[in-house]
Amino acid sequence: MRNYSTQMEAARKNIITEELKTVAEKEHMTPEQLLPLVAEGKVVIPANKNHKCLNPEGIGSMLSTKINVNLGVSRDCKDYDIEMKKVMEAVNMGAHAIMDLSSHGDTIPFRCKLTAECPAMIGTVPIYDSVIHYQRDLDTLTAKDFLDVIRLHAENGVDFVTLHCGITRKTIEQIKKHKRKMNIVSRGGSLVFAWMCMTGEENPFYEYYDEILDICREYDVTISLGDACRPGCLADATDVCQIEELVRLGELTKRAWEKDVQVMVEGPGHVPMDQIAANMKVQQTICCGAPFYVLGPLVTDIAPGYDHITAAIGGAIAAMSGAAFLCYVTPAEHLALPNVDDVKQGIIASKIAAHAADIAKGIPGARDIDDKMADARRALDWEAQWECAIDPETAKKIRADRSPEHDDTCSMCGKFCAVRSMNKALSGEHIDIL
Repeated sequence: MRNYSTQMEAARKNIITEELKTVAEKEHMTPEQLLPLVAEGKVVIPANKNHKCLNPEGIGSMLSTKINVNLGVSRDCKDYDIEMKKVMEAVNMGAHAIMDLSSHGDTIPFRCKLTAECPAMIGTVPIYDSVIHYQRDLDTLTAKDFLDVIRLHAENGVDFVTLHCGITRKTIEQIKKHKRKMNIVSRGGSLVFAWMCMTGEENPFYEYYDEILDICREYDVTISLGDACRPGCLADATDVCQIEELVRLGELTKRAWEKDVQVMVEGPGHVPMDQIAANMKVQQTICCGAPFYVLGPLVTDIAPGYDHITAAIGGAIAAMSGAAFLCYVTPAEHLALPNVDDVKQGIIASKIAAHAADIAKGIPGARDIDDKMADARRALDWEAQWECAIDPETAKKIRADRSPEHDDTCSMCGKFCAVRSMNKALSGEHIDIL
C-alpha cells in the first residue's frame, strides 16, 4: 500500500520508490543522489499510478535529455491504427514520451490503449479533448467540463497533462496592445483565449488551479505548464507577452509544489539562436529550476519541410543551456499531420540534438558511444559502426546503394581513404593507391 500520493511527496518523505530506483540506475546515479532533486522539483518522474506498464524516466537538466513525440488523429487524418504504428515506431527508436494530441472522434479507447500497452510516458492536452468529448461548441463548455476531462485523463492513466494556466484576461489586452506578428500560435492557448473572449470569464485553468492540483495529486499526474504565448515566429521571441506569462508560470510552479504535485514548464517555439541560452536562464531563475520542456526551438522561420533540422539546431543549444525535455518537430511541421516517415525523421533529429547536448553538459557516459564509433571507424569495422549508429538501417542502406570496389574503403575516397592510408603507414605496410 502506497503511503504517498506523488513521487515528489515520496521523495520529501525520504521514500525511495521503485520508479526512482529505475531512473537512478538509468542515469548512472544512486537513489540517494536523485532523491533530493525530485523533492526539490528539479527532476520530475511522470508516473500516473494507473499506467501499469510504464518504464519510468526522469526529466531534469542534470539528467540525460529526454525526447517527446507528438501524434494523434485529426478530422482529416483519422486512422488510429496508423497512429498506433507511429507509437510503436517511436518507442522502438527510443522516444521517452508520447503525447496524444488527437482532435477527432472517440479518444478514450486510443488513450486507454496507450496507457495499457505503451511503456513510454503518456501526455495529453485535455482542452483539445473537451470539445470533442462533449461534442459541443467551445463557448458552451464550463469550467467544470474542463476539470472533468482532466480527471478523465488522469483516470485513464496519463502521466502528464499540458494545461495553459498562465494566460488570464489580462493577456487579452496585452495581445491587442503589443500587436504580435503571429499572435498566439499555441493551439491550446488559442482555445483558452477564444473561450475567455466569448464567455467574458477568467481562464478556468488559472481560476480553478487548486482543484486541478487536487486531481493531479490524487493520480500523481505531472503538470506541464503550457506556454500559450510562446513565440510563433522570430519577431515575437522574448517579448512582453511571453515573459509575463512565464512569470505567472513561476508562481503556479510554487503553488503546485506546495501540494507535492510535480511540474514541468513549457518553453518557446521560435527563437533566434542568440536568444536561446538567455531564455533558458530566465526560465530556470523564474521557475526555480523546474524542468524546462521546449518545442524546438526553431531558429528560422523559412524552412517548411525541413523544420526537424531547424528545431534540432535550436534544441541542441537549448538542452546544452538547461532545457531538460525536447518536443520533436517533424518535416511536416506547419504543413500537415506527420506520417510514419516524418515521425522517424523528427525522432532522429531530436535524438541527435539531445545526445549532442548531453555530451556538452558532461552527462556521465554520454560520450562512450561516440568513442566506440571512433574506434570502429579507425579499424574500418563496418559492423561495429552499425552497432554505434543512431540509425543503423539508413547508414547500411546508403553504403549498400553505393558500395565500393574494396570493402576497406567507401565509394567516396576509395584507396585515397585517409584512415586506410594511416593504418597501413603506421603498421609499416605498402600503401597502394592506383
